[in-house]
Formats: sequence, structure tokens, C-alpha cells
Amino acid sequence: MDHKQRHKRLRLLISRLNKERKRQAKKIEILCVDFIAAQRDFIERLNTISFTANFYEAITGITDLGKLLRTAGKVIKEGGVQANVTFFLRQAGSFEMHMLENDKATTPEGYRLENSFNPELVESICKSNKACSIDDMFAMGLQGNLIDLNKISAVTIPLGEHGRSLGFILIYRSSQNKLTTDELHKISGITSGLSRAIQACQVLSHSPD
Repeated sequence: MDHKQRHKRLRLLISRLNKERKRQAKKIEILCVDFIAAQRDFIERLNTISFTANFYEAITGITDLGKLLRTAGKVIKEGGVQANVTFFLRQAGSFEMHMLENDKATTPEGYRLENSFNPELVESICKSNKACSIDDMFAMGLQGNLIDLNKISAVTIPLGEHGRSLGFILIYRSSQNKLTTDELHKISGITSGLSRAIQACQVLSHSPD
């Protein structure tokens, strides 16, 4: 075998080794990405479990509706989502609105979205019995300054049991920091227990002394 043939075979061998190294590097990169994603999902699930446990621990034993919702709102803001949290409870032809005392607006110029809600809008959201975006609220009759409303990221999360709507939670903040799917999933995870606690408080408030 002359020098040229040896050189050619050497180049082919090096080329094959380089291709194989690239394939292996790509496989390792994919495995690393998958591993990081799995770890991130696992941590998020642990955070959700921890938040849910802390939430139920905080509201256990509370029999006063106002105190229940103040506690719920505080826990949501501290451990779930940094945003304005307002509870709307359904009533015949009207609604109750519960918000945290001294709750600072998290929207530009201190805009308070809950002030734009009326009985018709509240009833429409309750009847939908689903999470509603601000676009959904517009379609249901939300009124307000369009410039201000366009600066808000907002979602309503239903409260209820067995298809019966009790009301909903309004979560909102500046659209510069949009509400995330993980945050909303975390809050949705506590609505069933919160709904049962609301019903219990309502029953107790109407029971004879």
C-alpha cells in the first residue's frame, strides 16, 4: 500500500470518527435536555404539592366565610401567584365580592379590574363554569377602558362542586408579566377543597344559633 492510499484511508477513518463523535454528542445533548426537563417537571410537581398542603393546612378549621377567603387569598398570593386575587360568590341576581384588605394593585396606574364587574357579567362567567381569559370576559360583556384592559393579564377560575357554580376566583396582574399555565394549574388544584369550605361556611352562617 503506497503513501497516498494510506493517507486516503486515514482521512476516511478520521471522517467516520468525527461523524460518530457528532452523533454521540447529539445523543448526549438530547439526553441532557430530557433529564433537565424531567427534573424541572418533578420540582414543579413538588412545589404544587407543597403549596396545596400549605393551603389546606391554613384554611382547616375556619368557619367564618370572610376569614376563609382572606386566608385563601393571602396563601395564594404568598405561595401561588403574585397577583391581585378577588373572590366572586354567586347570589340570586347579584354577587358578593371579597378581596384582601390593603391589597395593592399589580397593574399599571393601579387599575382595579374587579371594579368593571357587574351582576350580568358575574352570572355569565359562573354559567360558563370554566376558566375564562380576558377575551372571554369581553365576549360576555366586560366593560372598561380598552387601553387599561389591554395592559392586564387576567383569568377567572371557577369555584363549585358537582356542576354547581358557587362563583369564581379572579386572578390578574400586568400583561408585562403574563400569568403562566403553571401558576393557574397550581391555583386550580385547590379550588375543589376551597369550594367545599365555602359551602360549609355558608351553611353555618344560615344555621340557627
